[in-house]
Amino acid sequence: MKPGSVWFEVVRECPETGARAGLLHTPHGTIETPVFMPVGTQGSVKGIGQQALEGELGVRILLANTYHLFLRPGHEVVARLGGLHGFLGWPRALLTDSGGFQVFSLSALRKIDDDGVVFRSHLDGAEHRLTPESALDVQEALGSDIRMVLDECTEYPATREHARRSMERTVRWARRGLERAGRDSGAVFPIVQGSMFADLRRECAERLVDLGAGGYAIGGLSVGESRSVSLEMVEATQDILPRHRPRYCMGVGMLEELGEYVARGVDMMDCVLPTRNARNGYLFTRRGPLIIKQQRYREDPRPIDERCPCATCARYSRAYLRHLFLSGEILFAALATHHNLFTYLDRMRRIRETIMVGGLPNLLRSFALLREAEE
Repeated sequence: MKPGSVWFEVVRECPETGARAGLLHTPHGTIETPVFMPVGTQGSVKGIGQQALEGELGVRILLANTYHLFLRPGHEVVARLGGLHGFLGWPRALLTDSGGFQVFSLSALRKIDDDGVVFRSHLDGAEHRLTPESALDVQEALGSDIRMVLDECTEYPATREHARRSMERTVRWARRGLERAGRDSGAVFPIVQGSMFADLRRECAERLVDLGAGGYAIGGLSVGESRSVSLEMVEATQDILPRHRPRYCMGVGMLEELGEYVARGVDMMDCVLPTRNARNGYLFTRRGPLIIKQQRYREDPRPIDERCPCATCARYSRAYLRHLFLSGEILFAALATHHNLFTYLDRMRRIRETIMVGGLPNLLRSFALLREAEE
């Protein structure tokens, strides 16, 4: 990847909050930010194909997971088949994470030292090792546009002493990862850690900024803490991370939370909730969640959301979708996933449009009032 091939510009800022509207330029297209990135963990967004993602949904960037693709089918296989873009049949931008969170959450046995992490695969128990250097080598083979440095994701709750050791290791790994990336470091983001200690978060951010990366991720959230604490940790680094670099908050959040993170200066987000919840019959609407299995929808002719213009709402009733869900039909997952992703992406588009013209605090209040009216 040529140096400078990933770069970011802020085009508008909200004067009342820290929200920004920007443009993230990559070798596979320009992404309007703030942006929500659908999660294609194993090279596939569950329940929906690339044609729909690229078409009606208008997705400009997908996330794929280094840990899973490293284990299966293997990064060498993906590289021989044209990298992730060729392997997936996806012409637009791709972001890969480092695999650190999956080592933390999925590996039955792991051993972390200053050099890296040894872990056993959740698939077959085989032992593997990832280092800051090899994690980026794997991502280079995958051919993603934006890559993450290996970090240590601290469990929650954690003692302050453990959180500091973990943060220090993450900073050391970030330095090694950016040195490995060399001239391609503009496409590589280190990850802010520090558990739920705001001062450690700030220190970590300051030390990562000194490394001069092309962007910065905020990790170690959505691991069991309250949402208010999660937002506090994002706020802690808001005035430290550079204005002219993209900020990516990893693994958040619920639909009603998107605007709250954007208002704290976040430009990029991802989360499995819209797809995972869709498969479980939990549908997102402007007025709050709709649990499709409930008896009251048995003969309901209305769409999921009467104001939603997505393809699912344009054609199918709550009664039919409930029938599909209770019957275990695969079609339900596809239709529900399409709707949930549309709702998330549409919410983020509305937020960006409002930042461009002004009035974001009023929009966020209107979202809250809609939910309160439903409740």
